[in-house]
Amino acid sequence: MERGELTGKVAIVTGAATGIGSATAIALARHGAQVVVNYSKSSAEAAKTADTILQNGGKALVVQGDVASDADCRRIAEEALKMWGRIDILVNNAGTTKFAAHENLEALTAQDFAGIYAVNVIGPFQMIRAAAPAMKKSGHGAVVNVSSVAGISGVGSSVAYAASKGALNTMTLSLAKALAPEIRVNAVCPGYVATRWFSDRFGQERTDQISQDQAEATPLKRAGAPEDIADAIVFFCLPMSRHITGDLMSVDAGMHLSLARRR
Repeated sequence: MERGELTGKVAIVTGAATGIGSATAIALARHGAQVVVNYSKSSAEAAKTADTILQNGGKALVVQGDVASDADCRRIAEEALKMWGRIDILVNNAGTTKFAAHENLEALTAQDFAGIYAVNVIGPFQMIRAAAPAMKKSGHGAVVNVSSVAGISGVGSSVAYAASKGALNTMTLSLAKALAPEIRVNAVCPGYVATRWFSDRFGQERTDQISQDQAEATPLKRAGAPEDIADAIVFFCLPMSRHITGDLMSVDAGMHLSLARRR
């Protein structure tokens, strides 16, 4: 791995087995970070992400844990400290959803909302709480919450998902104030990204068509890839972003501009 500005730093990436999380873990390692590759269920994919890092000269530790569980969050942080003695970066990428048309108010139950919030909102809070003491000790902690344009514009896979990402955005602002100056807290808000979420639900052929349609709907005429989002996440982890906290960065090929026109 290319050594860079994060050499000696320790990063935790939740939901790092596939998609944006995997791309982020690999990118952070490329910049020199030692990376905790967290997963909930996808053990084989998490091992593959770690192997990619290790084969390129980086350092990785695979840790299973469900961020909806506070005990698991504390254990993930403890494993990082046990292995490397510090935590400098936390990327809250783990997320979940339920696909439901927004106009179908009967498509979601209270349990659907609770399950989505447990992972998308409470999970990041619990991970931040677990990692904060070590990050404060390092003096230059960086938290990046992976949110969505859904939380800004009220779009996305379901009302519950959009609401959860809106809550995550608000929490980003709250904790950016509460944890300063030792820890910076920012969020990236991706638009459409071609990940396993879509291919598992719709199949690859339909996903390819969705990607094409999404690209046509954006000013930059491109659909997002996990690496596009990973680059933005890494920016918030690097010293070059030292003057930024409480920011919500849209990473969506300008999709938010198109949504504004439609409204």
